[in-house]
Amino acid sequence: MTVEQNVLQQHSQKHQQTLLNQLREVTGTTDIQLLQQALQVSNGDVAEAVAFLTEKNSKVPQQDETTYYQTSQVASDRYISVGSQADTNVIDLTGDDKDDLQRAIALSLEESSRAFRETGITDEEQAISRVLEASIAENKASLKRTHTEVWSDSPNPHDRKRIDSCPVGLKNVGNTCWFSAVIQSLFNLLEFQRLVLNYSPPARVLDLPRNQKEHRNLPFMQELRNLFSLMVGSKRKYVDPSRAVEILKDAFKSSESQQQDVSEFTHKLLDWLEDAFQMKAEEDSVGEKPKNPMVELFYGRFLAVGVLEGKKFENTEMFGQYPLQVNGFKDLHECLEAAMVEGEIESLHSAENSARSGQEHWFTELPPVLTFELSRFEFNQALGRPEKIHNKLEFPSMLYMDRYMDRNREITRIKREEIRRLKEHLTVLQQRLERYLSYGSGPKRFPLADVLQYAMEFASSKPVCTSPVEDIDTSAPPGGTTGQQLPPPSTAEPDSVPPQESSGPASAPAAAPPAAQQQRVPVHKPFTQSRLPPDLPMHPAPRHITEEELRVLEGCLHRWRSEVENDTRDLQGSITRIHRTIELMYTDKSMMQVPYRLHAVLVHEGQANAGHYWAYIYDPHQRCWMKYNDISVTKSSWEELVRDSFGGYRNASAYCLMYINDKKPFLIEEEFDKETGQILSGMDKLPPDLKQYVKEDNEQFDKEIEEWDAMQARKAQQEKLALAAAAASAAPSSTSTSTSSPQPMSIESSPPDNTVAQQDPEYLEQPSPTGDFKHLQEDTERAISRAAAEQEDRSPEVLLNAAIKLEYARLLRFAQEDTPPELDYRLHHVIVYFIQNEAPKKILERTLLTQFADRNLAFDERCKSIMQVARAKLDLIKPEEVNMDEYEMWHQDYRNFRETTVLMVTGLELFQKSNYVEALMYLIYSYQYNRELLLKGLYRGHDEELLGYHRRECLLKLNEQAAAMFESGEEPEVGTGLGIMNELVVPCIPLLLAQEAEKDLLAVEDMRNRWCSYLGQEMEANLQEKLTDFLPKLLDCSTEMKSFHDPPKLPSYSTLELCERFGRIVAAVGRAPGEGR
Repeated sequence: MTVEQNVLQQHSQKHQQTLLNQLREVTGTTDIQLLQQALQVSNGDVAEAVAFLTEKNSKVPQQDETTYYQTSQVASDRYISVGSQADTNVIDLTGDDKDDLQRAIALSLEESSRAFRETGITDEEQAISRVLEASIAENKASLKRTHTEVWSDSPNPHDRKRIDSCPVGLKNVGNTCWFSAVIQSLFNLLEFQRLVLNYSPPARVLDLPRNQKEHRNLPFMQELRNLFSLMVGSKRKYVDPSRAVEILKDAFKSSESQQQDVSEFTHKLLDWLEDAFQMKAEEDSVGEKPKNPMVELFYGRFLAVGVLEGKKFENTEMFGQYPLQVNGFKDLHECLEAAMVEGEIESLHSAENSARSGQEHWFTELPPVLTFELSRFEFNQALGRPEKIHNKLEFPSMLYMDRYMDRNREITRIKREEIRRLKEHLTVLQQRLERYLSYGSGPKRFPLADVLQYAMEFASSKPVCTSPVEDIDTSAPPGGTTGQQLPPPSTAEPDSVPPQESSGPASAPAAAPPAAQQQRVPVHKPFTQSRLPPDLPMHPAPRHITEEELRVLEGCLHRWRSEVENDTRDLQGSITRIHRTIELMYTDKSMMQVPYRLHAVLVHEGQANAGHYWAYIYDPHQRCWMKYNDISVTKSSWEELVRDSFGGYRNASAYCLMYINDKKPFLIEEEFDKETGQILSGMDKLPPDLKQYVKEDNEQFDKEIEEWDAMQARKAQQEKLALAAAAASAAPSSTSTSTSSPQPMSIESSPPDNTVAQQDPEYLEQPSPTGDFKHLQEDTERAISRAAAEQEDRSPEVLLNAAIKLEYARLLRFAQEDTPPELDYRLHHVIVYFIQNEAPKKILERTLLTQFADRNLAFDERCKSIMQVARAKLDLIKPEEVNMDEYEMWHQDYRNFRETTVLMVTGLELFQKSNYVEALMYLIYSYQYNRELLLKGLYRGHDEELLGYHRRECLLKLNEQAAAMFESGEEPEVGTGLGIMNELVVPCIPLLLAQEAEKDLLAVEDMRNRWCSYLGQEMEANLQEKLTDFLPKLLDCSTEMKSFHDPPKLPSYSTLELCERFGRIVAAVGRAPGEGR
């Protein structure tokens, strides 16, 4: 066969597969044989094929033997749909609008066919083009975004710097998380990675590619090599795949945009890679059959053994990604078992000539990399839209494929027959057990053992001789009283008992005759009493039963109950043994020779037409799972993988499983240097051209870091000079007297000269530093006055020591006092904060000395002399005695604590006023800063639950406001609502996801569900377009922090004002519900 004939044959096969895909999508029919028959009957006319299928919708069309053989021979396409268990019924178009619908379908298909004939581009390729163009457009738009939006990079290159040899992430360049998940899974197959990195294009096409494939695939291969080389040796935490996506986009032509299934992209990606390696293989293997490494790595073969009306056939077919239905199955083996058997298969290995039809699939050759597509999307014909299947599906970390191999066909059939027999027996046993556990003939049923126990309890109850209605006066009014002696219902509390009832006969009035007491039987009033009268039996009881009757009855009931319990235990034991037998059916050594280990799980979260993708990939060297979520790459666990991948929890589930042959370690083994025998890592893996490429990119990144550091150094110098100038100008204006009453104080006085470490002016209170100095002066002066009154020796040094001890004792009492939440002495004085957080003694001493060394104390001779002594003591402190870096660190922590308090107070005040837009950033930053403080110690910050609750509630309130605006449908309102979500809510979601707190996760789920609920609703086209554009951002599960609004400006509070406002707002929110989400 010539090359041209081979190309034409491949083109014809792919064109036929495209027509099959169109028919499957339009009619909902997944039976490949039925679709092929429809195409043959219609001679390739898709419109007639649709008519054929719709007319036969009430029954499955009959096929003759010739048709079956002809259609089965065409299945050489490696993307053939196999293992479908969907309902073979076609869409019911028998309604009144059938003709109109068929005409519309025919018109649509005719357009698609004409477009293919004119351009040679399939619908599948156009669909991929649409999503790629949407991604590129999103990427270009992101370049115009401000730093407040979620997709922008951090301006600080240190935030984007790779840590050691941590895996490199991929930037989401606009709805391309699917690209990242697939590429990361393939990149971490080291054999695939080596093939891509060491790929060199054929020599004959280096100058000028001959055809469209070469023009498309070779540039893409080069960009993929560049991308892989950066993922190997880059100094960046994540890299940008835009150029590779551009190449993919340029391969197709389309002006529309829509969500694209990732499996289609994976199909096409492997197809292009195969074509690229095929060109190289043909050039390298002159005179020999070329070996394509992509085919050898990802493609296998299975044998289709079929029976049609009693006549057998066999056909070998190639497969790549193997599709599996999820609906109706609980684990991967059930999916595979159902996929391997289609129809009724008894005639396949029966000597009788049966008229039944069906087929089995048996793998003859498994690829080293075995990929399963989990079909989690189905078209809801009632709603007219696709829906996601959220059912739970379990899969193992080690999968043994022996039972599905052709060489084990006979033993597997025997075992399947044994399992079938066991399951039939199991069904009978479960039905019998159900009769014991749900006994009775009415709508309510109970365990039989309990029924017998209840009967025994009834028989053993104390018999009564009166009817349960004899003591009720039917002539009494509805109120329920029986005589004047009982108090009326209006005088009794709902939960109280009337005095006559609660006291009993002993408390009855002495004047009442005994006969009257016996006649006055208290009546139970269910709506006015919460307890039964004491003389009314709690349970029904038999009226008449003899001792002999009771003895016989109890004996029978005891014996019957024991028999029932024994029968129940026997049935449960038998069921457990059968389950265990089925589980162990394939665990013998002969059926565990083809092990496949789970390599990667690709996860989708969201709905059918919007969502986010990420991947879990096993690292065999660290022996742990890694989570690849766009730019974020973090260590994970099997437990987290199970939670996110099995389904049935939230909206996340696996859609693709990648297993690798555990007996072929070369797939994940590192490469060794042939000369030294050392493992090649990092840049050593790369060929010379890629080494140079990565080196240039790293140099550019180093330059970015140098420029950033230089810019920050200049800013720091400018700020230092500005602060020094401000301090110099403020010093002469300091007051030296004070007449105000004593107030709590938190600031530290400024050092008098360069011998004392300079204080950050931001540490001082902004509104009126002199006012705060007055508070500090008053505290200091009171300590000096008390010391002078207590000390006989009035020398300055003695007074200084005594005053410091008194001041420290006062602050120590504050630190040890048990106060309500609204009174926080840490805000009053820095020493209280230091004591509660166990600061070193030297830090406390220097801080107190600095307080007494303040120049503002020099208003009289005694204070002036003490100030001079304190300054002298500061001068005598040697650098090795007090670590100034540690000293400054403690004071910086206190400044951070006060700034966090200001943010917290402001945010809570705004929240109380329902000003959620302004409150959000204060609450977000106060929570983050507070969390950083608490990492250093329990008393470094404020109540994390309080801040977390209001941060969460603020986001939920904003989400509700934005959703209400979107529901209005009015353009200004809709834009404002989506603006709130894009600029405020969405950038903050990673903060809630990062800590994985249950209440935060539920809040995120509530917000997402609110917006996903709109997917099934009718709305205007412009609203639908905006919703489709917005949802992927909302459903992005990345916990990577992306830059958003800068920290809000801090309001200017004096210490006194801050303490007062803190007390008021904490007391107010303390009355609010502390629980909730």
